[in-house]
Amino acid sequence: MPVTTVLELVNDALKIALLISAPMLLTALVVGIVISLFQSVTQIQEMTLTFIPKILATFFALSLTLPWMMETLMDYFAKLFDTIPRMVL
Repeated sequence: MPVTTVLELVNDALKIALLISAPMLLTALVVGIVISLFQSVTQIQEMTLTFIPKILATFFALSLTLPWMMETLMDYFAKLFDTIPRMVL
């Protein structure tokens, strides 16, 4: 198995992992910043205020992007399973 093929597969796996996790992470980041600004403006320093909106927004982002995530993962695994027989030879 050539090293370049392994490096390409690992590189693709890392890119897919970043792409798949990006919508939820960015949503949680934006909601966290908005809530932090709200807390600093109103001087409400409740630590639990950030959890519920972040969880709801992340779940909403997951439900919106789940079909795209599954399609992306299916494409990657199809490419991976297509590549495996060629790597063995």
